[in-house]
Amino acid sequence: MRFAHTNIVSTDWRVLADFYINTFNCKVVPPIRKQRGAWLDAGTGVSNASLEGVHLALPGHSENGPTLEIYQYREIADLGPATPNTRGFGHIAFEVDDVAMLLQVLIANGGKAVGRVTKRTIEGVGEITFVYARDPEGNLIELQSWQ
Repeated sequence: MRFAHTNIVSTDWRVLADFYINTFNCKVVPPIRKQRGAWLDAGTGVSNASLEGVHLALPGHSENGPTLEIYQYREIADLGPATPNTRGFGHIAFEVDDVAMLLQVLIANGGKAVGRVTKRTIEGVGEITFVYARDPEGNLIELQSWQ
């Protein structure tokens, strides 16, 4: 058994994929997915499901590693923005060399800061520098660095 991917449903998969490519150096894993049909309806439980999108190889992993899957459905159910304490899936995290610098790159690429860059020593683990931010569609991202 192995972890395969995390999915983000987007209102514009190309724009969101470009954000992750330009901010985190993710790489496209071909092919571009264009899926629809009774098989997709059955598997997703969504009537007349139709989607398009891409898998992105994550930094630190090969294209055979886990991916970030960004899909755009023809019909999208809207959801308000999650907060860090919202029940369910909360955020994705990237370990980076320089949290403050990567936060600036994230903002320049259309993301937004949620919190402030913070340092804390975690007994028995080390010192973490971290901040929460949002991608251009409001999904939560944690930037972290351990010493």
